[in-house]
Amino acid sequence: MQNPVVRSLMDLSLHKRILALAIPMVLSNITVPLLGLVDAAVVGHLDHSWYLGGVALGSTMISMVFWLFGFLRMSTTGLSAQAKGAENPRKLALVLLQGIFMALAFALIFLVLHRGIINLALSFSDASEQVQFYANEYFTIRAWSAPAAMVNFVLLGWLLGNQNAKAPMWMVIITNVTNIALDVLFVVVLDYGVAGAASASVIADYTGALVGIYFCHKIWGSAVSLSSKQILSLGINKLFTGLSRFVRLNRDIFLRSLCLQAVLAFMTFQGANFGDDVVAANAVLMSLVLMVSYAMDGFAYAIEAMVGKAIGAKSKKELSLSILGTFFWGLIICCGFALLFGAGGHIIVGLISDIDSVRETADEYLAWLAIMPIVSMWCYLFDGIFIGATRGKEMRNSMFVAALVFFALYFGFAHLENHSLWIAMLGFMAMRGATLAWVFVRLWKKGQFLETAHA
Repeated sequence: MQNPVVRSLMDLSLHKRILALAIPMVLSNITVPLLGLVDAAVVGHLDHSWYLGGVALGSTMISMVFWLFGFLRMSTTGLSAQAKGAENPRKLALVLLQGIFMALAFALIFLVLHRGIINLALSFSDASEQVQFYANEYFTIRAWSAPAAMVNFVLLGWLLGNQNAKAPMWMVIITNVTNIALDVLFVVVLDYGVAGAASASVIADYTGALVGIYFCHKIWGSAVSLSSKQILSLGINKLFTGLSRFVRLNRDIFLRSLCLQAVLAFMTFQGANFGDDVVAANAVLMSLVLMVSYAMDGFAYAIEAMVGKAIGAKSKKELSLSILGTFFWGLIICCGFALLFGAGGHIIVGLISDIDSVRETADEYLAWLAIMPIVSMWCYLFDGIFIGATRGKEMRNSMFVAALVFFALYFGFAHLENHSLWIAMLGFMAMRGATLAWVFVRLWKKGQFLETAHA
């Protein structure tokens, strides 16, 4: 008699559903770290390592701030997928409207505070004066993309929640191709330096927002099927009542994101304390780590949408099949990355920067890079499961524990300097996956995972 797991994996329709959602997002997400690699490659071929160090520091800080609001995408995906599965068009409409309202409000607050944020952040850095100067320049220009960047989170989440991966794919690809083209124009052709790289990103973010709005408008008619009059009939009171529940859900995911960005920022800032070459080398290697992250996020996004829909429809069979099939493909992808980095990591580093000291420094830490994909795979996919289930509390607690492990490992091995950062990052990724796996198994055995947790 055939094993039920094997029988499930032999179901071609399952793989077709997973890949129909995952492949477009993998293709689009791969362009995101490629964008970072282009930024690094363009700036890395300037005369001094402090240009690359400044872009690394500035982009890390702006990414930290923006991705603190990544809960806008996560919660929008989970809630809209559940509304889709429950066939509730009014709730589907409210999720989008509430998300856009919150995104614009947060963007306005950030624009008011952004100069104070960068000054405070740099006060904690021991990076050289040149690196800090270019980090400040990059951050203050990129800040003006905040309204578009935050609205883009909501648009991506809503499209994914509607089980549509092709529209987000084109949205992300157009954004990043625009950014890459403008990078080359502004930095290489027009010689605008770090300011050019930052300006390219601002223009690209607004381009992406326009593309996202276009796709949401196309899908609105079939997915929501509500007229403007019917939407208005929901009333301002309904909008803000729902918004309060939206905020409560996002609180836990925000705190989780805060811990994640604190770890990533510490990685960059502490690396800067070890010298300009180390912070530049870490920027190159973290770009490759992010390549794994964005590739796996394609499958995580797929599992978010599928889990959310299964929970909305109260289908345990659909839920279990979605999880099994996505983990199968995730393992294949991460094994491929591990082989790529293990066999050709030094070649990839050489393509990114031709500064000998940066390349030599990066080569010292390639072993950690080769291990990272297999260790980190589990946290990416379990994140997707818990986002689809809108279980922010469990994600928050898992990230708290993982962050504590990160700092404990770093200070425990501090005498190894930059190696201690990579040891800590490996432990951080492992603990994120392990804690979420433990919670998932416990809830599954109790039959509680199909219960929504956002009310």
